[in-house]
Amino acid sequence: MFVPCGESVPDLTGFTLLMPAVSVGNVGQLAMDLIISTLDMFYSLPSRKLVALQLRSIFIKYKARPFCEKLLSWVKSSNCSRVIVLSSSHSSHCNDLQLRSTPFRYLLTPSMQKGVLNKIKSLNWEEMEKSPCIPQMNDSELCIRIPGGGITKALYDESCSKEIQMAILLKFVSEGDNIPDALGLVGYLNEWLQIIKPCSEDPTASALPWKLPSSWRLLFGSGLPPALF
Repeated sequence: MFVPCGESVPDLTGFTLLMPAVSVGNVGQLAMDLIISTLDMFYSLPSRKLVALQLRSIFIKYKARPFCEKLLSWVKSSNCSRVIVLSSSHSSHCNDLQLRSTPFRYLLTPSMQKGVLNKIKSLNWEEMEKSPCIPQMNDSELCIRIPGGGITKALYDESCSKEIQMAILLKFVSEGDNIPDALGLVGYLNEWLQIIKPCSEDPTASALPWKLPSSWRLLFGSGLPPALF
């Protein structure tokens, strides 16, 4: 369940809520780590009108949808202007067209489209395609499917019904060392929000000064004990 801290609801009018979905490769969570570390955020950054929510664990069975409902009710009561969810999806489920194109996709709720669609189009981003609701059945009705996306689709559907402005940004990935995927996803987000600027004035420089969290030093464990050798 989502249980907000404190008894009073914060006033987040004009703020953008950034949050991950617990999804394949933990890419959304790693991307949020980068944003929180780089901007030195604890919870919110009023100067940028940003508020961050980090998630760490998967959901108990049958609790994911109630979580989404409570979270989005809190979003409405706190007057957040919009929500951006960072997520991922299994690359093994990509169709031929998706495999030949960029691995990044976006998805906007109807209420979000009104304000940002022109900006998104100017970036030449690709919208998440619809696919058969029943895989392997080409004559099945088409719908949005995000295999490996965790609560991503539930958040999107609930936001559509509640008329919440939400954008889903995701990357097609496989399990493994997903740090490069996370760096790619925050770079994708940064094309839109311009959270940070390039290190160099050189227009050909592509590196962005994302600050790697200190906790990542043990992301894959502390290594083999020397005593083993």
